[in-house]
Amino acid sequence: MTFFWPQFLWLLLVLPVLVLLYLWLMRRKKKLALRFASLSIVKEAMGTGQGLRRHIPPVLFLLAIGIMLLAAARPFAVVTLPLQQETIILAMDVSGSMRATDVLPNRLVASQNAAKAFLGDLPRSVRVGIVAFAGTAQVVQPPTLSREDLVAAIDRFQLQRATAIGSAIVVSLAELFPDAGIDLAAMTYGSPRNKGLAIDSERKEKKPFTPVAPGSYGSAAIILLTDGQRTTGVDTMEAAKLAADRGVRIYTVGVGTVDGETIGFEGWSMRVRLDEETLKAVADKTRAEYFYAGSAADLKKVYETLSSRLTVEKKETEISGLLALAAAALALLSAGLSLLWFNRIL
Repeated sequence: MTFFWPQFLWLLLVLPVLVLLYLWLMRRKKKLALRFASLSIVKEAMGTGQGLRRHIPPVLFLLAIGIMLLAAARPFAVVTLPLQQETIILAMDVSGSMRATDVLPNRLVASQNAAKAFLGDLPRSVRVGIVAFAGTAQVVQPPTLSREDLVAAIDRFQLQRATAIGSAIVVSLAELFPDAGIDLAAMTYGSPRNKGLAIDSERKEKKPFTPVAPGSYGSAAIILLTDGQRTTGVDTMEAAKLAADRGVRIYTVGVGTVDGETIGFEGWSMRVRLDEETLKAVADKTRAEYFYAGSAADLKKVYETLSSRLTVEKKETEISGLLALAAAALALLSAGLSLLWFNRIL
């Protein structure tokens, strides 16, 4: 636990003073009680339980004061909170290498099944969009709450050649920020002005973009699933920087085996390997995580983990309000018990 105003912790020194004051008052009452003709009559009237009861309300009240003084220092703690995730973009690889069978029945079918199970675990309030990529990247389903439309889009995947991982990230960002002027063509083929940002000279220029802290955008995230290495399109790390500057996390999922597999299709063959280093770098740059899925079972577990990560998160949060609420509850309990047992407050 950390404190925003640690100097206020000195106020806790008041507690020992209050304890000493309480003990002094107890001794003073005891001296007054000795003036009775028979002390045994007083003890008999009070009883053992009654003697213990009288200390409970003051102790609760002292605890309340201590917690209120602690709250004054504005403590921060790591707590688990619901994540305000409104939109998730699934960027899924549909390149020819996804026909490899090292993940049964093959990489594509395994990823489709896992993605559909993932959709079933997400809260219905979270919108999901789907970007499919091979040699190019395109939005096959804009963000929607309809799980049926999403499943239908996943079932329509068709394998194509090449792998444009960076382009998939750029298209996903353009879908999340439609008014940001993110231009895939400019990033792919170059632009004389502001690479990656299309500015229409015939219209008024957009406001200059100010980068934010990586991972700070809590309203959206991208899940990138791929099995190979980038062969075309935007540089992967350049696209990752674009996401990091906008605070968007990219959770990367590597499908297949690191050693790879040789596949053949329409008279050509190639060995497809998983580029784990790049996927880890993308996740690290955007303050997200990388997951390895070497089998269909692993892939399913990855999506189950992602589902839980995207609905709750652990973050450092100020808990002054919670402590103040606890202090108020203890103070009320102290007053209530005192009234119930002694017909007076403390």
